[in-house]
Amino acid sequence: GAEELELLERLLGLPGGNKYGVQGERKVPVLQTNNGPGLTGLMTIAAHLVRQARKEQLLGSTAEEKAVVQQWLEYRVTRVNGGSSKEDTRTILKDLNMHLEDKVYLAGNIFTLADILMYYGLHHIMVDLTVQEKEKYLNVSRWFNHIQHYPGVRQHLSDVVFIKNRLYTNAH
Repeated sequence: GAEELELLERLLGLPGGNKYGVQGERKVPVLQTNNGPGLTGLMTIAAHLVRQARKEQLLGSTAEEKAVVQQWLEYRVTRVNGGSSKEDTRTILKDLNMHLEDKVYLAGNIFTLADILMYYGLHHIMVDLTVQEKEKYLNVSRWFNHIQHYPGVRQHLSDVVFIKNRLYTNAH
C-alpha cells in the first residue's frame, strides 16, 4: 500500500514527503495529514493525491467513467489485495481478460487511476506467470504491457517480458 502510494506520488509529479503508515493486520495504508485526521485506505488516499496533483481526469470525466474507475478501484482493494490463493489469482486474471477483450484501458479508452493501481497490484503476479499463462490471458498481457510502458508508471519495478513471436508450434 504505502510503496504504491509513493510510486503514485512520483508518477503524479507531487513533491512527496508524505508520511504513510499502516493500520491493522490487513495493513491498510494511512496518510498523516498536517490538518485534521489522517486519511485511511488505498483508494481514498490515491484519489486525494490525484486531486492534489490537479489530475482529476485520472478519476474519469463522465459520470459513467467515474463509476467504472471506482468499480475497478474497489475490485482492486477487495479482490486483488484479498486474493492470495492460486484459484483467486486465476479468477482475477479471467475477469480482467474478459473485461479487457474490447478495451484499451479498464475504463474503456482513457487511462485512469484504476489502470495505475491495478498495474501496481498485479505486478508481483505478472512477474511470476509462465509464457503459456501470459498467452492464456492475452488481453491482460496486452493491457499490462501497455501500462508498464506508459510514461512514468513502471519506475523501479521490473519490466515484465512478453514474447511477441511464437517460438514453438504444435506441428511435430
